[in-house]
Amino acid sequence: MSVKKRAAPKQVPWLVKWFTYLFVLPLLGLATAGFGCVSLLCGLWDKSGEQQHAIARAWANVLLLISLSPVELVGRENLPVGSVAVYASNHLSYYDTPVLFGKLPFQFRILAKQALWPVPFVGWYLNRSGQVPIDAGSSRSAIAGLLRGVKTLKSGLPLVIFPEGGRAEFGHTTPFQSGAAFMAIKAQVPLVPLALIGTYEMLPIHTYHLTPRPLKIVVGKPISTGGLTTRDAETLTQQLFTDITALYSEHHEVVNGTMETV
Repeated sequence: MSVKKRAAPKQVPWLVKWFTYLFVLPLLGLATAGFGCVSLLCGLWDKSGEQQHAIARAWANVLLLISLSPVELVGRENLPVGSVAVYASNHLSYYDTPVLFGKLPFQFRILAKQALWPVPFVGWYLNRSGQVPIDAGSSRSAIAGLLRGVKTLKSGLPLVIFPEGGRAEFGHTTPFQSGAAFMAIKAQVPLVPLALIGTYEMLPIHTYHLTPRPLKIVVGKPISTGGLTTRDAETLTQQLFTDITALYSEHHEVVNGTMETV
């Protein structure tokens, strides 16, 4: 069951805001540019993407270090390490991507908006590192992107996806699109629910200052797709939504008007 109303966040002290603007954001920019250049260079010979993924993991951990926000991986035993799967996560903040790259202990690919591919440096990295473009502008182009994701799964690489399609504006789970379930069923691989905890309070949508805090990735039990067909995608999507929402609610409590990790 989703949270219907979000309590108003605490007012961020002005000192935290200015510390972010004057020190943290420049450091994040420098780290991103530096690791991005190294990754592009590795892309000249790294056909498997393994080295580029290691660089992305190092970049993500540096960003987490700069933000003074440690991450705990809860439910590690539920990760089907060594097996291919679709990992579906709620999406709360720009920091969700560094959290996942930094703490998921395996190489994976992500689905990203195709509009990013023409962007200098960003698009070059996405293309060379083997990420999967998707264009939701029409049903036909969206299906083509999902089928590219299926091809990636069948090649032996897990996928990570945000089934909400964008960041949640109010910090609670919003309805899912069925793409994650579709790809998992087509490739006949498990669908693994992930709940990110604390990234909304750390860096909510429409803000640019960080509030350091402990974060969590909570891994739910894998959902089997054995014997399912694409006609079952909507039902599977609803099960995924229920599981992620339950994980999210279980690891939160409202304290003094804000959501705190348990």
